[in-house]
Amino acid sequence: MQQKVGIIGCGHVGSDVAFSLVTQGICTELVLVDQKSEKASSEAMELRDMLSATHSYTKVISGGYELLRDASVIVMAIGPTTLLEKDRMEELKETSAAVRSIVPKVMQTGFNGIFINITNPCDVITQIIAKESGLPKRQVFGTGTSLDTMRMRSALGERFQVSPKSISGYVLAEHGESQFIAWSGVKVGTKPALELLSLEERAEFKEKVRARGWNILLGKGWTSFGIATAAAQLVAIIHDDAREVLPISVYDESEGVYAGRPAVIGRDGVCQILPLEQLTTEEEKLYQASCAVIKQAFSTVYMK
Repeated sequence: MQQKVGIIGCGHVGSDVAFSLVTQGICTELVLVDQKSEKASSEAMELRDMLSATHSYTKVISGGYELLRDASVIVMAIGPTTLLEKDRMEELKETSAAVRSIVPKVMQTGFNGIFINITNPCDVITQIIAKESGLPKRQVFGTGTSLDTMRMRSALGERFQVSPKSISGYVLAEHGESQFIAWSGVKVGTKPALELLSLEERAEFKEKVRARGWNILLGKGWTSFGIATAAAQLVAIIHDDAREVLPISVYDESEGVYAGRPAVIGRDGVCQILPLEQLTTEEEKLYQASCAVIKQAFSTVYMK
């Protein structure tokens, strides 16, 4: 499989995705594209400067959309020009316009690979990319609640003094304010979290996980390490055809929107969307309500 990756958008997030891909040797060729060509060129140059100290070699270049024609994966990492205040949906007008301009240009090159979307609001923008590209839905997905799930596992690991790798379960639905922790499936080691945390403690953790990204954003001005790691992991899974299960933003046929839920990921993109069988009645309602938020936001910017 061709292991050529393109990144559109070389801000903090896109640059950290590039750094992760190169240092981990996840692709053989990396193309950086940005509306500020000098920014993309400088990022590519700095990545090339460190190649003698990396464990593998990656060809790193910058340029226009024509270079993405034969990419296996494109990571969409367009960011807002202003600092968010309360909700990722604040970015929607700006980022949706940018993506609707960019995707047709990419598709004109003959690109037929996989789109991984990071750009916020993640679920809405992922659906716009799917619409504008015309690619099969298995080839278009977003990082979704994979980062939120990482944050949940980190917070619970800190609470119970265990590695976050020992926490299982997912945050589902919107990568945004209406997300929720599906406590029915969360375990600390082999112990169900429902047996370890009271209702009040679970409510506190939900808020802690939701606010974690905002705390980072307000403290340093942006968030990038977590989402860059999540995106790089997804690219590696595709290239290895690893068929791992992660909560990503995929198209839910019953709800008519892209939303975060567990799916099997492999060489062809989304291999299978897993059923949400374990959810309680209350969690099903939370999922549907969150999907309604996404659907409403999508309808405000996409009419065709």
